[in-house]
Amino acid sequence: MKNLIILLTLATLPFSVVAADVTGTWKSEFDSQIGTQKYTFTFKQDGTNLTGKASSIITDQQREVDLKDGKVDAETISFVEMFKFQDNDIRITYTGKLTTNLNEINFTREVGDLAKEEIVAKRAAAAAPEPQIRRRGGQPILLGSDDKPAFPTAPDGFDKSRAGIAHGTLETVEYDSTTVGNKRKTLVYLPPDYSAGTKYPVLYLLHGIGGDEEEWHKHGHPEIILDNLIADKKTVPMIVVLPNGRAQTNDRAVGNVYATAPAFANFENDLLKDLIPFIQSKYSTQTNREERALAGLSMGGGQSLDFGLAHLDTFAWIGGFSSAPNTKAPEELVPDPAKANELLKLLWISGGDKDGLINISQRTHAYLKEKAVKHIWHVDSGGHDFNVWKNDLYLFSQMLFR
Repeated sequence: MKNLIILLTLATLPFSVVAADVTGTWKSEFDSQIGTQKYTFTFKQDGTNLTGKASSIITDQQREVDLKDGKVDAETISFVEMFKFQDNDIRITYTGKLTTNLNEINFTREVGDLAKEEIVAKRAAAAAPEPQIRRRGGQPILLGSDDKPAFPTAPDGFDKSRAGIAHGTLETVEYDSTTVGNKRKTLVYLPPDYSAGTKYPVLYLLHGIGGDEEEWHKHGHPEIILDNLIADKKTVPMIVVLPNGRAQTNDRAVGNVYATAPAFANFENDLLKDLIPFIQSKYSTQTNREERALAGLSMGGGQSLDFGLAHLDTFAWIGGFSSAPNTKAPEELVPDPAKANELLKLLWISGGDKDGLINISQRTHAYLKEKAVKHIWHVDSGGHDFNVWKNDLYLFSQMLFR
């Protein structure tokens, strides 16, 4: 009940305290007093600071300038583009609001005292990156002596497809969800040379609040990371299941994704009662707890800790990557430290040293350390993004099922 209250509270926060990283390419086309203008904005966000470039085409004339005075404050984005006209420097100011789908910014564009226009910039990528959660009164990032990497960073190329090695397959399948009452989709990675004559361990890998079953595949490519590790004999061949952790009838990541937070709690039933039995009936899997792992990023990290530690009869390997505020208090996660030590094969807790949510993982690590619960605490260099989470998967997967 306490976790549900936390989720409902998060879902009802006004959007003004929620923001996504706007890093990336955005495009805009609009009519103005001097004709049709086509813009490409390249943004790089570091906390509240925004830098980048504006490239424009106006009646076949091209120009590119660096942005100035860039700032991100929750969903508000502002910057200045300088334009030279008849030896005069004109400030073109942009003030915009990020829409709830995280893929558009509605800008007011003011060209000095000459013109004022309303324009829309659209994210060039097909999907928004995992949104970050920013809360009023949130804790600053304070790193202690324990908050450091437990392992070296993955080598260059660990997430790039390699020629000359065997590759697994990635397929989308549907299963009947009695929890939700309809069919649901999940992606399944089968390792190279998958055979029905071999029983494989299974990792269930969960996405964040802004994603769905495609998020890990689109942004993290676990199929490539696992192919490379298996080829190098650094991890055992395993099946990886990439489900949709939003257990409701319309489970698409559209509109205000934060309003669907309770559906992530409901996924506990879908996972245990529907998805795991389906995977075991369709694929050649091991069925004992020692051959089953649960891990995830952000909201999925919280789910993994909440569900995995509550069901140690089902999962022996658990990982929370940059776990979000849906994560239960550590006293609830591990009420019986002795039992946890007895049953857990691996408990992985991690976060980025520039992640505004790292305090969630820090408090979990502090409790586990105090209660002498065996675990790995890994603080990576980075924020709340896939550069961190891909490295987590690279390291975590090498420890599984050994």
